[in-house]
Amino acid sequence: MASRLLKPLSLLAAGALIVSACSSGGASASPAGPSASAAGGASAAPASAAACEAGAAAGTQIPDVVAGKFNVAMVLIGPHNDGGWSQAHYEGLVYLCENMPDSHVAYIENVPEGTDSEQVFRSLSRKGFNFIVGTSFGYMDPMETVAKEFPKITYLHLTGYKSNGTNFGNFFGAMEDFKYLAGMLAGSRAKLDGNPKIGYMATFPIPEEIRLGNAIMQGVKKTCPECKMDVRFINTWHDPVKEKEAAASLFDAGAQVVFTGADTGAVADVAQEKGKWGVTYDHPASCKVDRCLTAPYWIWGPEYVRIAQQVKAGTYKAGYEYFDADSKAMGLLGFMDGESPRTGVKDLPAADVQLVKDTLAKMLKGEFTRFDVFAGPITDNTGKQVLAAGQKLKQSDLDQFPPGAPGNACTVCMKWFAQGINGELPK
Repeated sequence: MASRLLKPLSLLAAGALIVSACSSGGASASPAGPSASAAGGASAAPASAAACEAGAAAGTQIPDVVAGKFNVAMVLIGPHNDGGWSQAHYEGLVYLCENMPDSHVAYIENVPEGTDSEQVFRSLSRKGFNFIVGTSFGYMDPMETVAKEFPKITYLHLTGYKSNGTNFGNFFGAMEDFKYLAGMLAGSRAKLDGNPKIGYMATFPIPEEIRLGNAIMQGVKKTCPECKMDVRFINTWHDPVKEKEAAASLFDAGAQVVFTGADTGAVADVAQEKGKWGVTYDHPASCKVDRCLTAPYWIWGPEYVRIAQQVKAGTYKAGYEYFDADSKAMGLLGFMDGESPRTGVKDLPAADVQLVKDTLAKMLKGEFTRFDVFAGPITDNTGKQVLAAGQKLKQSDLDQFPPGAPGNACTVCMKWFAQGINGELPK
């Protein structure tokens, strides 16, 4: 998730919390998750979730590595149990511990971007961690700096665009696929309720949020061509009070369904109060109340295991990796295997629900990608055609970066709102 900004507090003031655990063949381990052979062929049994989550200790001391283990550290921008972005990553780390024998994992949470994070990355490196993961856009430059100082350690950065091609790689996924599907549901719900107005509570006016907002609108138009969408930028990723206020503002302005780009389930909670509908984000735990229509969410664990195995084997190639829905690293709550449709989906027109199911099936097979979400013709909200029929955007168009990269600069740069979205992008 891009540019997860916090106030510039010191690490101590931010209340950084360290939790560490390791998978070993000890008495507490149990054969949970994939077999040892599937997780790299090591002889030790993977640990249980309980073993991997044990050992929490408050404080700011950098954790030690465990000799003889493959040591993994993760730095989180928010609380590990936020019900959103950071919790999804934390659970991915626990999954790695469970399914990669002879691994030891640790995390530090509530780490602000900037100099504080650079200090944390450097301290973890000095401790001797083999693989260090940073989960916020604003960790990109600090990680890049530290990676140069420790060439034998591998660093993975989430949501940015930089890589040094050796030991510092970039990693993210096409959540626009699942926002598009959620947009179909929201359009269907708004049309059925007789109120064709959608709201999008965006965080920062950055490429990621613009891309996801446009994907929502592209989906909405599939089931409700007459629907319009209002946008509010709240300039925070995790502020329950501000999120509730912004959600209420969008509902009070007439929205029937409100999406969030932030971490909490505030839009659903406010929807519950007002008898409308919310679409939350990042983690299923954000979507608890009846008035939560669905939640696009992340499934990081298998991807972390895959990359960690490559790092351990010395085969990881640091670069720019952006996965699609067929990675199985994302989901849409109520539509994945073993899940039941949410309350607000059960009475939607069968054709609309089937459209979501059919499109999801194609996505999971790799037959429908982010470039199909943004296939032409596309018109912006000023009436200008930005993409002709038969054309598709490139990754650099979706990202608007890498900035000025030779041969990879955007041409149809997504610095526009799609038709149906009210208002202008902030300057």
